[in-house]
Amino acid sequence: MKKQKTSGIWMILPLYLFTIIFVAGPLIYVAALSFATAKQGYGVEWTFTLDNYRRMLEPVYLNTFVGSFRLAFTSTILICLTGYPFGYFMSKMSRKGRERAMMFLMLPFWVNSLIRLYGWIIILQKKGMLNYILQKLHLIDKPLKILYSYPAIVIGMVYVLFPFMVLSVYSSAEKLDWSLMEAARDLGASGTRVFWTIAFPLTLPGLLSGIILTFIPSMGLFFIADILGGNKIVLVGSLIQEQMTRGSNWPFAAALAVVLMILTTAMIMLYRKITNAKELEGIG
Repeated sequence: MKKQKTSGIWMILPLYLFTIIFVAGPLIYVAALSFATAKQGYGVEWTFTLDNYRRMLEPVYLNTFVGSFRLAFTSTILICLTGYPFGYFMSKMSRKGRERAMMFLMLPFWVNSLIRLYGWIIILQKKGMLNYILQKLHLIDKPLKILYSYPAIVIGMVYVLFPFMVLSVYSSAEKLDWSLMEAARDLGASGTRVFWTIAFPLTLPGLLSGIILTFIPSMGLFFIADILGGNKIVLVGSLIQEQMTRGSNWPFAAALAVVLMILTTAMIMLYRKITNAKELEGIG
């Protein structure tokens, strides 16, 4: 018994070492760096200060956070409205239908995300495919100015993060006991009532996990805003990159990263609290 316990410790030890060195270590360093002071020019002075966090309260940085939240909220809402039905109905398909839908869903991941975004430039530009189709259908008289605008960034966010919502919802909907819904229909419940009282509560954990996987990244995917928005909208991720490259203010960039980590942790804790409450209701 003692020999098995010792061998188990040695098997788990590499995982602990990896977590400490490559996960916990960098996080602790970033947290400590956020309280340091940036030197004039380049470098860091390890003098404790809260100025990096106070600086975020300046209007220009508060507006950046507000703009990032607004973009993340808009993108997440659109992804929910499109991704949830896709994932839900995909779980109701036949086996071959699910395999085909999954293949088309995963196909874009085989291509680099930057190449895919440059493909959207070809589609959204004034002489692009979208304006060409709309003009041929006589829906517009002159080309729309979509590229390098806020809608173009939203389109890019939805396109990149859409599969994460679909897969999250599909993983929950696939486990549904469809006999429960059939029994409810036999008892006289309408399809809408069956969905909102049975299907939706059971797939809510998948929807919430999809929201986390889409809302949080959409605040930091600055390359989408740079490519499709033409640097007109600055996200928190763009601000962090700028402070680490042009501004050479690593402590302030670390403070911004710490705030994002806190927001991420809060959302994950909220997700776990809701899912645990749902599990207790199911047990009850």
